[in-house]
Amino acid sequence: MKIAFLGAGSTVFARNVLGDCLLSDQLPDFEIALYDIDEERLNESYIVISALRDKYKPCVKVEKFLDAREAFKNADYIINAIQVGGYDPCTITDFEIPKKYGLRQTIADTLGIGGIFRGLRTIAVMEEYARIMEEVCPNVLFLNYVNPMAIITGYMQRYTKIKTVGLCHSVQACVPCLAEWLSMPELKDTDWKIAGINHMAWLLEIKDKAGNDLYPAIKAKFNEVRPANDLVRLDMMNRFGYYNTESSEHTAEYHPYYIKDKYPELIEKYNVPLDEYPRRCVNQIEGWKKQWEEIYNGGEITKERSHEYGAHIIEACETGNPYRIHGNVINTGLITNLPADACVEVPIMVDNNGLNPCYVGELPTQLAALNNTNISVQLMTIQAAVSRKKEDVYMAAYLDPHTKAELSMDDIKALCDDLFEAHKDWMPEYK
Repeated sequence: MKIAFLGAGSTVFARNVLGDCLLSDQLPDFEIALYDIDEERLNESYIVISALRDKYKPCVKVEKFLDAREAFKNADYIINAIQVGGYDPCTITDFEIPKKYGLRQTIADTLGIGGIFRGLRTIAVMEEYARIMEEVCPNVLFLNYVNPMAIITGYMQRYTKIKTVGLCHSVQACVPCLAEWLSMPELKDTDWKIAGINHMAWLLEIKDKAGNDLYPAIKAKFNEVRPANDLVRLDMMNRFGYYNTESSEHTAEYHPYYIKDKYPELIEKYNVPLDEYPRRCVNQIEGWKKQWEEIYNGGEITKERSHEYGAHIIEACETGNPYRIHGNVINTGLITNLPADACVEVPIMVDNNGLNPCYVGELPTQLAALNNTNISVQLMTIQAAVSRKKEDVYMAAYLDPHTKAELSMDDIKALCDDLFEAHKDWMPEYK
């Protein structure tokens, strides 16, 4: 069994997911192929993963590659963690150019003008990798962790032959975070139902083991505690009835309600962290430098099992022992009041038959309506990536909830043109 890691220069994440595989007692022997275009970062990951291999599972073969074809050859699983254009220059560009138009963002990796252009850059690269996979490992299961999740995953599922599932840890973190922030340990042993789209899936119900509805108690405690880091989701829950899975800093830019030039006081009222992702990138880069110095100077490399789904999926596929995840798949009638070509986040049973998405049914009307405002942008961005037409990109941006609430259509078009120019070295030509 062979696991390839695409974007292995993401050392911290590679250590998390591949380290989980090395800690697994259900995966006795396998190969790891690390691939990246950055040789220095690839070498760092090779040293870290090899050290974990030596410590936890010496029988595993670890190799590194600068050639994708060789890395992917005969792979059973490929884990994707690439960031096309990186923090510098592309993430910086996605924040700084919109600022010139008065458009402010928090994360800009999933939706909004930043998410759209990140998606366009990434799909162009994924198209090339998909053709290689179709040739050298056509039966591979592709585990996509890259944002914009619904855009990249939806493209892979609709326009390539590669079996793909999109994975995000916001679902499995949802209830545990509520338990911690609200000091409600009783939430840790509950039955809950979550479905929707990535970063906007909904906690549809949560019950204790006796079947009692815990939502009223959660809402009452949430409004009493009012966690400073989660005021946007609190407001959304109070107004629309349900809690969503992704953080308040993300949620603030998926809707037209919170980051508004006309109402600057909302930023403070809801504690919206503008420019949050660039700050995180800088801190992560500095944090890794310190970690790498410790490792390079003989520091011990250890690992505990993470909450990521990757290793669990591989275990279930290899052993047949079923495991339930939440993943992103095409909406084949799974959520009945969302579009059929949308990429939805639903429960999935995994076993040696592969991925078996579960039927959810109809979402409450208001939740489907909120999802659809984001789905329209996702589908239009995928269409633009396939057509390579600027007018399709413009339309994706015209439809974006936050962008259209702040800018005129003329300004949106001009902003897109500026981003086309700034990203020209990272994107194919759009006509």
